[in-house]
Amino acid sequence: MAILDQVPPQNIDAEMAVLGACVQDKQIFEDVCSILSPDDFYRKGHGVFFKSIMDFKQDNPGHEIDLITMDAFLKEKGLLEVCGGSAYVASFGSYAHSLANTRFYAKLVKDCSIRRQLLVLASLIKDSAYDDTAVLTNTLDEFERKFSDISNISGIQSYVPASQLIMASVSSLDQRRKTGMIDGIPSGYTELDRIIGGFKNSEFIIIAARPSVGKTAFALSVAENIAIRVPSRDLETGKVIKKGRNVGFFSLEMSGASLADRMLSAESNVDFTYIRNGRIPESDADKVFKTAERLYEMNTMWIQDTPNMKLYDLRTQARKMVRENNVEIIFIDYIGLIDADMKGDVPRFEQVGMVSRSLKQLARELKIPVVVLCQVGREGEKQEPTLANLRDSGSIEQDADLVIILHKERRYESVSGRDDDAPDQVQAAPPERQDVQKIKIIIAKQRNGEVGYFNMGLRSRTVHFENWEEEY
Repeated sequence: MAILDQVPPQNIDAEMAVLGACVQDKQIFEDVCSILSPDDFYRKGHGVFFKSIMDFKQDNPGHEIDLITMDAFLKEKGLLEVCGGSAYVASFGSYAHSLANTRFYAKLVKDCSIRRQLLVLASLIKDSAYDDTAVLTNTLDEFERKFSDISNISGIQSYVPASQLIMASVSSLDQRRKTGMIDGIPSGYTELDRIIGGFKNSEFIIIAARPSVGKTAFALSVAENIAIRVPSRDLETGKVIKKGRNVGFFSLEMSGASLADRMLSAESNVDFTYIRNGRIPESDADKVFKTAERLYEMNTMWIQDTPNMKLYDLRTQARKMVRENNVEIIFIDYIGLIDADMKGDVPRFEQVGMVSRSLKQLARELKIPVVVLCQVGREGEKQEPTLANLRDSGSIEQDADLVIILHKERRYESVSGRDDDAPDQVQAAPPERQDVQKIKIIIAKQRNGEVGYFNMGLRSRTVHFENWEEEY
């Protein structure tokens, strides 16, 4: 049948060559099965014949297969005429010119199959574009998913022996041992990197805290470190290729301009209040402008600050960041503000659960760490929060590969006076850390590592985190 009024891509000779080879060599058939499925054949009878080979092998284990046995099997199943009749089936043997080229022929058949799928998808897109009753965002999401499925098609992925994986693991371990590199992307903070070994590719990572504890400041501090200080290294030698790695930051709560102000404050060590209000002392102005010039030249961070962003749009932008700018890690602030674009009567926990699963799948698809901020419920206000206190959905706890919880145990007295939210027993801070709040960093879950905790300092003057033990 023609698609979009043209004969769709096909290669009948390649299909017949593949089928002919499959009935002559058991090893070739198993190899072809890792590339093709019955639906990949353009001619229906060819697909039926290929599926019948599979069925024969399942029904008759240990029996050799050839054109004669297949002819009899097809007659028994009433499929011979569908496959073209005895004479046509017998002709497959004459097409198997070179068994060595069968894998190449199979790839030709697969390429044509993918092109036909693209044409069908294009036709469906055309029809949907004229359907005024369809929800546009749902339609876009469906077709992007289908396109992603097609682009990732390469037949059934072949299994690999455990020995091969072990050797690859040992080789990676040996390289890390020789070069001193860690497996993941370093955060730039000593204790955090010691415990988690950096942010691992394909992992779904949660940073959680009560409001105003500093989860945005923590995420931005880590993102800054990665974009500015964490080097890209040669995998073989460990030598530094360049300073800074490409980072994507989705800020659904705070504007991009506010994030930029925070970065300028942290990197120039100029009070954030001065920068935010535009009243920078003359003695600090030069530092701010030189910092801005340095950050501009590095160009290693991309920020998306659309509020209440739809899940579909977020995934689309994430793929674009990775494709166009080679982004190596993505931060999302925060999960509760992502619009799942579901019906209003769907419970909140189901919507957040769906978003959580989708972001985990995104990390696997893009093969990069996806770091997502999350709120801790009120029960985590006066006591140390646990995984059970993650807000809105238990799916977050279940889906996450790594959960980092921030907890403010007490507040120091600031330079300007006592903090209104501080408990009665306020401990006066030493002069060198009067604007620093001690934050407990709890590694509450690590799928492939240890849990534990350590302290970090949040410097309120520049809204930036620091290594507590090293600095103080």
